[in-house]
Amino acid sequence: MSHAIQGILLASALTASVAAQGEEITNRKSYHIGGGSLGQALSQFARDAGILFTGESKLTDGKTSKGLDGEYTVEEGFRKLLAGSGLTYIITDDNSVAIKVAEPGSDAASTLPAVKVVSTKVGYDSTDPYTKDYSVPLSSAASKTEMALMETPVNIQIVPRTIMDDQQDIEITEALSRNVSGVQRSPDYGDLYENFNIRGFSTNFSTYRNGLRRYTNYSDPANIEQVEVIKGPAAVLYGQIQPGGMVNVVTKQALDKPYYSLQQQFGNYDQYRTTAAATGPIDDAKTLKYRFDASYQDLSSFKKYVGDERVFIAPKLSWTPNDQFEANAELEFKHDKRVNDNGIPTIGNRPAPLAFNTYLGDVAKGPTMNSVLTAFDWSYKFNNQWKVTNRFMHEDWDINYFDLQPQYMLNATMLRRFPITGVAYHDTYGTNLDLIGNVELFNTKHELLIGGDFSRRTRKADKNRFACCNGNNTGGTVDIYNPAYNTVDLAAIYSSPYDYAVREKEEWFGVYFQDHITLFEKLHILGGGRYDWATFGRGSDFATGSYDVASTNYKSTDNQKFSPRVGILYQPMSWLSVYGNYTESLGSANTGMVYGNQPIKPEIGEQFEAGFKTEFFDQRLSSTVSFYHLTKQNIQLSDPIHTGFTMTAGEARSQGIEADLKGRVTDDLNLILTYAYTDARITKNGENFDEALGKRLINVPEHQASLWGTYQFTPEFKAGIGGVLVGSRAGQTWSDLELPGYARMDMMAAYVKPIGKTRLTTQLNINNVLDKEYYVGATQQGASNSITGNPITVMGSLKLEY
Repeated sequence: MSHAIQGILLASALTASVAAQGEEITNRKSYHIGGGSLGQALSQFARDAGILFTGESKLTDGKTSKGLDGEYTVEEGFRKLLAGSGLTYIITDDNSVAIKVAEPGSDAASTLPAVKVVSTKVGYDSTDPYTKDYSVPLSSAASKTEMALMETPVNIQIVPRTIMDDQQDIEITEALSRNVSGVQRSPDYGDLYENFNIRGFSTNFSTYRNGLRRYTNYSDPANIEQVEVIKGPAAVLYGQIQPGGMVNVVTKQALDKPYYSLQQQFGNYDQYRTTAAATGPIDDAKTLKYRFDASYQDLSSFKKYVGDERVFIAPKLSWTPNDQFEANAELEFKHDKRVNDNGIPTIGNRPAPLAFNTYLGDVAKGPTMNSVLTAFDWSYKFNNQWKVTNRFMHEDWDINYFDLQPQYMLNATMLRRFPITGVAYHDTYGTNLDLIGNVELFNTKHELLIGGDFSRRTRKADKNRFACCNGNNTGGTVDIYNPAYNTVDLAAIYSSPYDYAVREKEEWFGVYFQDHITLFEKLHILGGGRYDWATFGRGSDFATGSYDVASTNYKSTDNQKFSPRVGILYQPMSWLSVYGNYTESLGSANTGMVYGNQPIKPEIGEQFEAGFKTEFFDQRLSSTVSFYHLTKQNIQLSDPIHTGFTMTAGEARSQGIEADLKGRVTDDLNLILTYAYTDARITKNGENFDEALGKRLINVPEHQASLWGTYQFTPEFKAGIGGVLVGSRAGQTWSDLELPGYARMDMMAAYVKPIGKTRLTTQLNINNVLDKEYYVGATQQGASNSITGNPITVMGSLKLEY
């Protein structure tokens, strides 16, 4: 017996915990698992059977399986998958399954207790708060079904919580721009909204939360499990997507095991952030679970006056009365009080030669924002083949402006500014209903999706001051080389007449279908289409600031379009997939402020893409290399004549190469490597934009690369180092403003100290170690201001987990 136990320990036995009751071990379920890597087959079987794998992966490295196709019990499934592998399993009274080396002549497989090993998982587990994995093998974002990335003919990049924690990212803008190829922050309106460029094109202030659209807001990472980037037009399933791609935030789940954490972060420039989390079951049967995440931050800056104070809470309830039905209800409340940095104005074709800590605002007063988000989702499994899922989200968001925006340079030293004051109200509703089924037809497997969605967004602003265009001089001027503060007459601003009001509404209804066809276990065809009915309307008043006048001026336009998508992926070996796709999209109706209150056409996207994916070490290390050609019609650009307004160009084209490698090279070494070559330019003229032909799109470098790695030197100590390399970028499409390229180096170290049943993690991150001066991007508004990056920044952390 002792010899058998030694065999288990020396083999680093895999362990699986069955989440259901013991009688479910003998129930039969239908499985469709292709042949290939044994570790990958076991991981998929565990997910489908409701089993959680933990343990070293060395036991299955280099081993293959013929797969599983049909109805099996848990025991039968393990027996068939492990046939001929030299491994066996045991099932004990506590409903655990352990995999170990089979010993000839030993009956240990029926008598030994399971060996619990807390170590590297085979397959990413989002419910494990201590996971060390950088690579996530599954995503539902691109297909709305739980598909392995190696079987999905779309470029999907995922930044899991582990990476965000190692880098101490307190904004998803930072998490994506240095961990995903072809993604940059787009700092329109300073730092007020969350916005990205993907493959050269802006996301138009929209991100998605669990598959439903949000608009003009900022995400707090306290309850974020991972952030997904779907490259290229994803509108076939979502609508309203800009053709470069979409960002989808996935929130954390309520767990069936208690978990609590408290973290205090602190950095130079008086930066403080406190985060707390608690989750676990409410009843003994674990059918009702809760989660509570909260954060408070008070962030100052290396620039005078600039900062952000935020309160965020996010409770969640999850109900799973049986293995067929699940429902989740969520609430988010967020309050922000922010003073924005509007950057450095342009002199000639470069940012003005100012000290990087120069602030050209005036008083320490900025916009305040409040948002209340409610979300509900449920799913019901009719059987092992069919299920229905429904999601709903409502967000009530308002902003009380006070911002001093740069308008234009009067001469070589004086910058004219204009104030923005008033309140704007945003209401966003979104829902979808999906029917998902798995059927077999003529020896082919089909994963079917039929669904529809509806979203509605309104914006109301009444009695605002947008004093850029009516001769209002209350914002005054500032000497950019010798700025003086507290010189603006607030009384004059508040007594000046209202001159801006807007009524805006966008409604979107779409129906879609998709079929994921699998042939010969190696060929995957993803085909589908979507038909959209979109309405966008706007009315504004730039004279008296009257909402009634804005409503009188309200005009709406309707758009309809069918958007197809087809993708083909061939997996000749378990570790290699080759794919290609063609997609079209009807982007969000152009929602920028158009001078003269004229509607403009929506943006239309088309993409051709080809590439390959690899996966090694039982899904722990993955890579994607893609080649794409993407066009976008009716591209939206800033109006060079009327400050703060937008116009359209005829067409822009983006083409390039992207490479992403992410995961665990060894049990101790995590690695991220990205590179993007992006050639994004205006290819056809639009109205009043003859001078834009051939110009590069703003904030898009031709070359961008990043490297990040961590090494676990001991079970307690880990250290990491990385860097970001960004080439030169255009700062404006209609001018010659160019932002220089830059390189930045970052480092981290962490030490874990067990304290009884708790563990304390002490961590230190240093970003921009060499204290380089650089610009993260340029805004399209006002004086073409360039936003400066942070100098050397130190962030410490103490995190207690139980």
